[in-house]
Amino acid sequence: MHTSLESPASFGAWVGRHAETADRVTEAPVRLMQATLDAGDAGVLPSDLPPLWHWLYFLPGERQSGIGPDGHPKRGGFLPPIALPRRMWAGGRLQFLRPLGVGEPIRRVSTIRSVQSKSGRSGQLVFVTVLHEISGESGVAIREEQDIVYRDAPAPGAAAPRPAAAPDDEQFSRTVTPDPVLLMRYSALTFNGHRIHYDRPYAMQEEGYPGLVVHGPLIATLLMETLRRTHPQRTVRRFEFKAVSPLFDIAPFSVNGKLEGGTAHLWARGPEGQLAMQASAEVE
Repeated sequence: MHTSLESPASFGAWVGRHAETADRVTEAPVRLMQATLDAGDAGVLPSDLPPLWHWLYFLPGERQSGIGPDGHPKRGGFLPPIALPRRMWAGGRLQFLRPLGVGEPIRRVSTIRSVQSKSGRSGQLVFVTVLHEISGESGVAIREEQDIVYRDAPAPGAAAPRPAAAPDDEQFSRTVTPDPVLLMRYSALTFNGHRIHYDRPYAMQEEGYPGLVVHGPLIATLLMETLRRTHPQRTVRRFEFKAVSPLFDIAPFSVNGKLEGGTAHLWARGPEGQLAMQASAEVE
């Protein structure tokens, strides 16, 4: 099914659509995520799923024949068939209501909350917000609003807008070297076929990037892990993040933060000092 962007109001029919998926917090993804992030003690699994690691479950299982040229599933299905060429996970807001145990059966109910069309400096934009409610054996454990943005490809030779400078008043920081192996492993763990994360000729020649693109959810996870490692006694109750400018595998970047009372301010800083992602967490 194809719907033209000439009439973006037609996507209003998708608002309120919902889908349900069942899964289980199996051990293998947790063990492999620990290895990918150099997290935890090797061979020792946590009893509860760390925050944001639920992204390892409810993975899209599109058949190979249903994959589009960018490596994503072809447009349509649960999400509206928006024709703009670039699709990105722009940010989200999460509540962590109760822990999910490793081995626990889980269920996710997803609902399209809104579809909005806008015009920006880079052209046409469409924002889709999806609410995910993830339940375990004791009820709803995670409530997540996910923002997906669809946008035009930049005009040939167009200069990217200059991103804002990142803060420099961090209390804790970690340098990350995003090599292709890290990006491949995270793509595999999340069954993410988007070619910009592992196919360098495609990312550079077809989409005009200077290198492989670091996944937004991976950057968010690295921010969360840095907070957890520096303040292991704290429990995260809420988390919000927004992608600001892309990061690539051609240079290291840093994940940074500072804790002020019950709020952690977090950000990723690119190699030129630019703000790549901003986030905040409410902690107890």
